[in-house]
Amino acid sequence: MTRPTGQAFDGTLLAGCYDRIYSFKDYRAEARRLEAVTREYLRSGGRRLLDVACGTGGHLAYLKDRFDVTGVDRSAAMLAVARRRLPGTKLHRADMTGFELGERFDVVTCLFSSIGYVKTVRSLNRAVATMARHLVPGGVLLVEPWFTPGAWMARSIHVQLLVDEPGFKLVRANTSLRRGRLSWFDLHHLVCTRDRTRHLVERHELGLFTTREMKQAFRRCGLGVAFDPEGLTGRGLYIGTRSRSPRCRALRPRGRSGGGPGVR
Repeated sequence: MTRPTGQAFDGTLLAGCYDRIYSFKDYRAEARRLEAVTREYLRSGGRRLLDVACGTGGHLAYLKDRFDVTGVDRSAAMLAVARRRLPGTKLHRADMTGFELGERFDVVTCLFSSIGYVKTVRSLNRAVATMARHLVPGGVLLVEPWFTPGAWMARSIHVQLLVDEPGFKLVRANTSLRRGRLSWFDLHHLVCTRDRTRHLVERHELGLFTTREMKQAFRRCGLGVAFDPEGLTGRGLYIGTRSRSPRCRALRPRGRSGGGPGVR
């Protein structure tokens, strides 16, 4: 892979801009959808929720009134923003492939395609196992996937004006590329203020996992798994269920009698 040009990525600066960059994202509606899915599949009866790769806490801000929430992210800059948004909320800095919080949760989520950052199938299995280990019996694991190998459009070009405020503009451009089962792209940001314009480059590398590989990661942990092809944002949603009884690995959602995704 070629090395990006431009100034080294300033994680603190872009973390501060993150919510403006993704202002189009309807966290409130996504949180409502998550609550609906949880009502269908949850069997534990509790309300403890862990959001893995929580970022700046956009989902947690709308879930905290329904659940007792905790967040995990590996970015100190993102967590700093989340702590300002969610004072008093437990937020931990850790990698999703191997953390231990010493407590268990009724719902564990990993959203906005963050699972792709594990890159390899081996790390995918480790990450799902780590999240599953934090579930109580009857709990639910919800994972929003990245693209599958067949859906990734390599060599596509994207240019966006993401922030257009009187004293602040942010333009982002990238070419989507692929190397084997890894999707990658350098996000080139032009950050313009009244004082100066900066060029910042942020490299992203995400694994392209098949539906079969995703489901196998859940089943390796003894979870039942369903796939909702629409999910929260059109990228789908994997729904893993931890049974309450060791004799029963799969649970059906409440109120379903055929149709829609079934837990297998």
